[in-house]
Parts: sequence; C-alpha cells; structure tokens
Amino acid sequence: MFDAVLFDLDGTLADTAPDLGESVNILLSEEGRPQLSLETLRPFTSQGVRGLLKAGFGIDSSHSTYDRLSERFLAIYAERLCHATRLFDEVPELLDTLEQMNLAWGIVTNKRMRFTDPLVERLQLTPRTTCVVSGDTTAEAKPSPLPILHACQLLRRRPERTLYVGDDRRDIVAGNAAGCMTVAVSYGYLGDSGPLHSWGADLIIDRPSQLAEYLAKHVGPK
Repeated sequence: MFDAVLFDLDGTLADTAPDLGESVNILLSEEGRPQLSLETLRPFTSQGVRGLLKAGFGIDSSHSTYDRLSERFLAIYAERLCHATRLFDEVPELLDTLEQMNLAWGIVTNKRMRFTDPLVERLQLTPRTTCVVSGDTTAEAKPSPLPILHACQLLRRRPERTLYVGDDRRDIVAGNAAGCMTVAVSYGYLGDSGPLHSWGADLIIDRPSQLAEYLAKHVGPK
C-alpha cells in the first residue's frame, strides 16, 4: 500500500531535453564545433552538465577545460530554462489523479536548486507539489538515498509506503537504498545505464497513465 509518490524531474516529469540540447549546441557553436542533433543529445540529458559535456565535447570532469565549459553551459541554460520544456504527455492527468486520490507527491532531482525552483514554478507545479528536493539540497545527490529520505521526511511519509519514479539507473539505485518501491519509466532519457530491466526497479512503465492504473489498485486507506 502506498500514500506518496516522488518523481525525478528531467526525463520523468518534464521533457527538458530541447532546452538542454539547445544550450549545448550554443556552446558548441561558440567553441567552433559542429552542432549535434537533439536525438544524439537526448539520452545524456538526465545526467545533466556532466553527461551533456561528455556527449558534446567528449570530456569528463578531469579535463582541463571542463570547469570553464561547465560554467558557460550553465549560464546559457539559465537564460533558456523553460523555452521549450514541457511536461510529458499524460503527466498532467497523472498528477490530477494523485491529488484526487489524496496522495502526497514531490520532486527529487539532481538538478541544482537555482534551476529547479524556477523551472518547477514555470511549469506551474509549485503550488501543487508538497516538496522539491534538488541536487544541492542535501549533502549528497542521487544515487545516494539521502535526497529521497529527506523528501520522505518533508512529506511525513514512510519510505516503504512511498514510490520513487525515475528514468536513470541512479534513480532506481537511490530509491531502492532509501527503502522505497521504485518505478522506471521507459519513455525517459535512460542515458548509458544499460538495459532498463537490469536496473532493479520494482516496476517498469511505458506511459504515465500506467502508474495511475497501478496506484488505483495499491493505495492504502487514509
């Protein structure tokens, strides 16, 4: 039985890839490099700046130019945070259903608070969600369970009665370590985390409406 649902943001609730991808392409253009298609960049967007710089420039955090490119990428992204970002199809209806079922719901993302809070507001989720935990809210980000445990405290819900929903292996690792039931979404970005069925999720869904259908059968009495 469940009485709360926590969601990852990028690739789970919202399709942020168009704005993140365009930000990478602006940076690539500034650096005199060819731009990449959104289809090429999309799988890396759940991994944030680290994944996108790897996709665009083939570098990781140990590279001498990483810090400079990272800072510039974040500055570009801040200027176009919600130009083309939208909630995924069926997500608005899913959130309506959760509220009708009297289920608390919140967001746990590795996105930094300076981006998370304004994005959630522009998506008109601020007055609805019970909590928002960003990548820099707690001492550690996912795959650590700390952000999810913190969210459960804010919701005043037990982890074992909470679902955590995400589109990256680290989401499932974090949710399992926190003691939540975990749900992997096949419609998300998925990244380079290997086959979805190998992540250890308790449930895999192809559409947000499938989560509503599942919860209709497993929500406990209030």
